[in-house]
This record gives sequence, C-alpha cells and structure tokens, in this order.
Amino acid sequence: MNQGSNRGARILQGSATGGHAPPYGTRSAPATNVPLLDVNRATAELREELLAAVTRVIDSGRFLHGPDVAELEQSIATICGVKHAVACASGSDALLLALMALDIGDGDEVIVPSFTFFATASAVWRLGARPVFVDIEPGTFNLDPNRIEEAVTPMTRAIIPVHLYGQCADMDAVGVIAHQHGLHIIEDAAQAIGAKFKSWPAGSMSAVSCLSFYPTKNLGAMGDAGMLTTHDAALADRLRLIAAHGMQPRYYHHVMGINSRLDSLQAAVLNVKLARLEEWTAKRAENASRYDELVKAAGLEGQIVLPQVDPRCHHVWNQYTIRIPGGRRDAVKAQLAAAGVGSEVYYPVPLHMQKCFQTLGYGPGSLPQTEKAAREVLSLPIFPELTAVEQEVVVARLAEAVAAPVSKAA
Repeated sequence: MNQGSNRGARILQGSATGGHAPPYGTRSAPATNVPLLDVNRATAELREELLAAVTRVIDSGRFLHGPDVAELEQSIATICGVKHAVACASGSDALLLALMALDIGDGDEVIVPSFTFFATASAVWRLGARPVFVDIEPGTFNLDPNRIEEAVTPMTRAIIPVHLYGQCADMDAVGVIAHQHGLHIIEDAAQAIGAKFKSWPAGSMSAVSCLSFYPTKNLGAMGDAGMLTTHDAALADRLRLIAAHGMQPRYYHHVMGINSRLDSLQAAVLNVKLARLEEWTAKRAENASRYDELVKAAGLEGQIVLPQVDPRCHHVWNQYTIRIPGGRRDAVKAQLAAAGVGSEVYYPVPLHMQKCFQTLGYGPGSLPQTEKAAREVLSLPIFPELTAVEQEVVVARLAEAVAAPVSKAA
C-alpha cells in the first residue's frame, strides 16, 4: 500500500475503532459512497411542511402572483439588506432582466469573469452587447480588480462581479472602479445568498443584484427560480414591468419585456426552506472547517491547495473547492468516482474558450489565472446534511487518489 493509502486508512481507522480523530461529534462505521449532493436528505426532513405549503397553493388556485411570492420577496429583501426584491423565473433570467432594465444593448461592453457559469456572459451576448472577459484572483477565484481597470473602454457600461462558490468579490475595489468610470454594477450573487463583504450582504452592493434558487443552491427550489434585489424603487418597478411582457395594465405594453414569473408553488417551497437557511449555512461552514482539519491531518497540504477565505468576507460555502496542481485533477476525480465519492469541476472550460464566444478573439493564454484554475479546481461534497464520517471517507479516498501514480491514459 502506498503512503497516500496508508494516510487514508488511518483516517478511517481512527473513526471506526476509537483511535485518534478530530473532535467532531459521534463517529460510526465508515460510509461506502458519498454523493456530491443529496437534495433528498433535506427534502425528507421538510416533507410534511412542504406538502402542506404546496397544498395551500393548490387549494387557493393562485398559481401566479400569489401571496407566497410576495412573502418570499420581502424575506429576500430583508436578508439582502435592500428595500426591494423582484421575483423571476430563474437566476439566468435575473441577469437578463437586470441588463435590460439598465438599457444595456447593442455596442455596449460589460466586464465579466470568464471563470463562472455560462449565464453570466450569455445574458450580455443575447442583448447584442459584448462580454469583456477579465482574469481572476487565484486565491478567491473572483474578479481581479487590477484586471478590471485595464479592461475599461469608452464603450464599457457595466461590471458583473460574480460571488463565486459563496464568497463575495472585492466590492470595495469594484465600487471604486465603477464610480471613477460611471459604470453600473450588477452583482451575480447566484451562489452567495447570506454571504457578506465586510458588513454588506451579497445583493446589497450594486444597482441591481441577481440570485438563483436552482435546486443545488444553498436555498434551492424544486425547479428553476430567481430573484433580483435593489435599493431603487423606480428600478424595481421597471424590473417588474419587463418581467411581465412590459405590460401594465393588462394588454397595454410599454416596453419590450419577457415572460419571467416565479410560480407560487416554487415560492411556497422556498418559504418553507428559508426558515432553515441560517442553520444550513452554519452547517456548511462547519463542514468546510472540518475538511480543512482532515486535509491537514492527512498531510495533504503540500499536494492540494485548500480554499482561501478573504478575511473581509463571510463565506457561505455553496462549494468547497480545492486545487489539485500538476495536471492530476482529472485522474484524481476519476479515482474518487471509482471509489464512490462524488466531486465536480466548476468550471472545466472557461467562457472565453467556449466555441460560442470564439468571435470575441480570445485564445489560450488570454486569461492565465482563469485557465490554470479550470485545470486544477475540484469541488467536494459540502451539503449541510453531510456527516463527519462521510467527510472522513472523502478525505481518505482523496489521499489515496492523490498518492496514486498517474497512468499514461490519464
């Protein structure tokens, strides 16, 4: 057995036999498989509450624009520290609506990260504007403010910082640049509900902010759902108008809008789950701390890079993302899968390297930190219901995978 396998065996042996192990609650027999995410665990705990909430909507017949939507909007506004929240059909729609409400379109440029989900840039492209991709800070994976300044041109209209993996971007620096050049800020807070930069909640530090309630998010619906937040009453009204076909009153259309309504059924589900969000966020943070300790105990710090937390930030850990340098990431991921441990790469192909954006003229080496991250990142299971024993299994299997020789095929 190689050295990594020995480390992995010691972690599991300590938990199963009463030997040395980090002090994180009661231990039981090691689990066999550990999923990347298990939405059914949380759903099972809330099953009766969820069924009751959905039944109330069914009985009311108010499937759109019902009281559940208004309740959710008010709750999200409170969490994000803003006066207004506007529900919509998805986080992707939220980005599109934000850009439309700010009149961004043909010939405009919008600065975005390339290391993010597709919707951040596709919303810009759909409106005829040009996404200008900017490199990231290697520690936080968020936009590098130094690179933002370099990317500003007379055509620049907005910056979309993404609070990636649950940690806010450097909003002090982004705010200074935006103010100097008269630019809008649109926060992509899809992965960051409850996060903070200093004392400012994600969703409160820009003209308009976008949240997603996709099922894998910290607050997840049973389908697609999204929200926009803003301090500006007039902008909130405009967002509502555009999200409803630009129609007010019925059949009178003032602007070219879209259809992006949040179903009352999804709002009802989210209202039930919202009561658990703070508890779930705390469990994610506990799991992140446990991983840090287990990785250190396994002697893996020299072979993987742990997530870095900006001391100004309150991280909500939508993902726990390590780096595996040396071209070994894919082999490690494959070995974890073979051992029954779920993991994922967010994101394997940077947006500036995607075929649909080829005409923008980026190529290999354009954004070196982004491209390096795409080769190295690997996200481990971090969901709130994850047990301490399951985390020990993950790190034990990780130690074995990191120590394994890389085959020529890998």
